Formats: sequence, C-alpha cells, structure tokens
Amino acid sequence: MKMSVGLKTMAFVKLNRRVRRILNVRKYVSDQLLADGEVKKQRIPLNINTNMLKIGFLGGGKMAQALAKGFIRAGLSKGEMMLASCLPNDIGSIETFKEMGSNTVFANAPVIDYGDVLILSVKPQVVPKILPEIHDNKKLLISIAMGVSLTSLERALPEKTPVIRVMPNTPALVGCGATVFTRGKYASDKDAEVTEKLFSAVGICEQVPENLIDPVTALAGSGPAYVYIIIEAMADGGVKMGLTRPIAYKLAAQTVLGAGTMVRETNIHPGQLKDDVTSPAGSTITGIHHLEKQGLRSALIDAIEAATLRCREVSLQTEKDK
Repeated sequence: MKMSVGLKTMAFVKLNRRVRRILNVRKYVSDQLLADGEVKKQRIPLNINTNMLKIGFLGGGKMAQALAKGFIRAGLSKGEMMLASCLPNDIGSIETFKEMGSNTVFANAPVIDYGDVLILSVKPQVVPKILPEIHDNKKLLISIAMGVSLTSLERALPEKTPVIRVMPNTPALVGCGATVFTRGKYASDKDAEVTEKLFSAVGICEQVPENLIDPVTALAGSGPAYVYIIIEAMADGGVKMGLTRPIAYKLAAQTVLGAGTMVRETNIHPGQLKDDVTSPAGSTITGIHHLEKQGLRSALIDAIEAATLRCREVSLQTEKDK
C-alpha cells in the first residue's frame, strides 16, 4: 500500500514539473512577443505615416503583388496609393493589381514620377534598362533584384540617391516571409525604418551587411524549395504506410509549420526541442537514426553552401554584364 502511494506521489511530482515547464515556456513566449513588440515600437517611430506613402512598383510580378497585398493587409498603404508597371501581355498581374484597387501602366516613367518609394522588382538583366530612367535623387529606391549590388545600383542612379537592397522570399505571399535588407551609403535611418516597417508587414525583416545577402538568399530565398521537398517526402512516407494523400500532405505541412513556430517563438535550441520528443528506444529516435545514416544534415548543409556559391557566381556575372 505504501509503495502504491509512493508511486502515485512520484508520478504526481513528475506531472507537476512538466506542467510548470509548459507554463514557463508559455510565459516566455508571451514575454518574448511583448518584448519584440516594444523593440519594434522603439525602432520604428510612430511619426512615419506609411499610410500616406505613394508606392511605385517597377515591375508587377508575383513578389510585387505579394508585397502590395501585405502592405494593404497590414494597413500600411492602400490600393489606390500604389502604381505598378507591367508588360502589356501580363494579364494576370494587371488583373491582380486591379483587384487591389491599384492602377497599372505599360511604362516605367509614370511610376517613377508617382512614387515616394520605388520598389525595383524586375529580373536582374532588366535593371540596367530601368535605372537610367530615374532622374530624381530624393526618392527612396528599394531593390529586390537578385544579384545586383548596392554599388551597381548607386553607380547607375543620380548622385546621393537613397538605395536599400532587400532580399525577400516567396512565403511573403502568405504573410510569412523572411526578409533582410542592407543600406546604401545615402540611405538614412528613416529610410531604413520605412523599409523595415514595410517588409515586416509580410513576415520578419532584419538588417544585415551586404556580404551576407548571398548566404541569406541560399538559406531563406531558396530554403522554401528545400522544405517543400521535405514536406512532399514526409507525405510520401505517410502514404506508403497507409495514409491518404490529402491527410498526409496536411499533416506534413502542419508539422513543419508547428516545428518552425516552436523554434522561433520559444527561442529554445532546436536540438533541445528534438530531444523533448525523442523517447528512449522509441519511434522518433529510430527515425532520426535512419536520417543520420542517410546524411540529411550533410545534404542540407551542402545545399546551402552550393546555393551560396551559385549566388556569388550570378552576382559576378551580373557585374561583368554591365
């Protein structure tokens, strides 16, 4: 009888410890989110009225559309305050901007004249054709063109033009983007704050030195493609073991979303979170052992390295072509 009571007491103590740990994690998350909010308020002055900014998109492709939708969704701009240049045959982009209440044109000059902030959202090879059309050095130019350096942009623009180079990724389409930016030598603190506020509307946004743009592109820019492959492979495994395709994709996608959210919001090391779901002699450690034998970690590390080197090649080639 005493042993039974003792076992129950031990079980209760373990449960109580676990509950306290969960509550502490929740409190940490809550405090961290509050702290993040306070930091944002300090870094982004409330006197920057982005609602009144006229935004011009030089190029109206998918990323421009994602950004425009994010700005509107976050209440930072309005459809009628944005103007985009599109190709005449790009009906899809024209219709998308129209649905947002924005106008489109088939030339860049009207956009350049209109916007307080100009977002250069075209392919790298098109950039040299557009920059000579900009004659006003009082407008902030935000470039999301891959591989085009700040030096190249500033060299082709009127002297002292404020330029910020930005690297967003495609999850910005659903408000979950991971964006970094780097400032040109004439971009002010206010220009940086406006940029951060705009791109924070579609996810997270951090400032980095320009020499880190290529690794960021390899990790965050190309990273969604790696994760899609992982989701697809996990779902295939589920289907192999009897799950239907729809439920397998849904579970795999939600699992990746949940794991990513845990890492970001708890600030607990991924290794610790992994250990928390890995029981002795259980199914998780068995699966992890198989992944290690197949070289999953090495493959992903090699992928980031290879993609970074390719980004540098593209950047060098872009510079030579100018």
